[in-house]
Amino acid sequence: MAGSYTPLAERMRPKALDDYIGQRHLIAPGKPLYEAIKAGRLHSMIFWGPPGTGKTTLARLIANHADAHFLTLSAVLSGVREIREAVAEARRVKTEQARRTILFVDEVHRFNKTQQDAFLPHVEDGTFYFIGATTENPSFELNNALLSRARVYVLKSLTEADLLQVIERCLNTGELGAAPLDFPAELRCWYVAAADGDARKLLNLLEITGDLLAGERPAVPEDLARQVLAGGGVRRFDKQGEDFYNQISALHKSVRGSAPDAALYWFSRMLDGGCDPVYLARRIVRIASEDIGNADPRALELALNAWDVQERLGSPEGELALAQAVVYLACAPKSNAVYRAYQAARQDAAQTGSAEVPLHLRNAPTQLMRGMDYGKGYRYAHDEADGYAAGERYFPDGMEAREYYRPVPRGLEIKIAEKLARLRELDRSTEPPQRKS
Repeated sequence: MAGSYTPLAERMRPKALDDYIGQRHLIAPGKPLYEAIKAGRLHSMIFWGPPGTGKTTLARLIANHADAHFLTLSAVLSGVREIREAVAEARRVKTEQARRTILFVDEVHRFNKTQQDAFLPHVEDGTFYFIGATTENPSFELNNALLSRARVYVLKSLTEADLLQVIERCLNTGELGAAPLDFPAELRCWYVAAADGDARKLLNLLEITGDLLAGERPAVPEDLARQVLAGGGVRRFDKQGEDFYNQISALHKSVRGSAPDAALYWFSRMLDGGCDPVYLARRIVRIASEDIGNADPRALELALNAWDVQERLGSPEGELALAQAVVYLACAPKSNAVYRAYQAARQDAAQTGSAEVPLHLRNAPTQLMRGMDYGKGYRYAHDEADGYAAGERYFPDGMEAREYYRPVPRGLEIKIAEKLARLRELDRSTEPPQRKS
């Protein structure tokens, strides 16, 4: 049809399994999925991976090798009505043509629970084989019932070598013009870096380049490449997605592991991907308390100061203060003693419910309360030797004393541990106070 347009990414979609680029951990001779596809053995599947890694292409290749009818739905555009229509089409093909059907659902994680459940009986009775594609973690986004009926395959971002192969194939097929196109190796690396593991993104950049050359077939000029790639190098990052949580996890664990260089890398990756610096500031404060605590109390102060600088100066000036905090926290002595103590105390608090405050610890601002023995027998620590009321009890009556906080032998907590050990020895050598019950 005159005037029809097919995107380069669609025109370059491979027709044969051996032309598929990437995912060698899945699609290579001897691999179970490769051998199953070659033999035409079908099963329901979930393809989980970043954009542009070949999920749709792989589903189409599976259908071709199995000589199966291929139906596709987009969870962005479809609902229960479209699912019913697809079921009816699969039944018709099965009855009239005795052919198997593959129903491919793109962005399957966007379907709600009811919509996902709609597939189950038809997968069970063999109406179709289900292949879902998702960029989100299936464990969180898909129903267990659907997951139990499909095998999950993890697709990875394409490597630099994979993407260079995509460029080479595109040039060799003449899809960017009939005349040979001189594409310098350095510029190819620029395009690969901008694509960030996404073949579709790379092909879109190549298509724009070909259009801008307007029929001329010289070497791709450097200034044209810069023009095409301007704004095209944004990394994969989604504040609600898998990459986000994986990267913040990597940052946190690098700091905990006392690896300042790795921590700075992940901090920079998140900023590069568009993460809100204030979110990072909050997480840095959390790390200071959770993983450093009293081993170096200055860490929390520095983290709060960095947050304040970010709020006052904004980007990019404030981000340097956050980077300083990240490096300091990574290099500081580590202790999760406060974090563990807090978790244990919370668990006890939940289990003991409304245990009453002992009378000697109660507030007694009125005569009536004092007449009810509120505060009676309380020992004011400042009046005791060394400012410590040895043997005093502070837990609810009937509850054994707990030892939640156990300082680690690092940083300031070495001295804290020594002090607590001395105080506990005083407690053991002192008779507990006798009070009227």
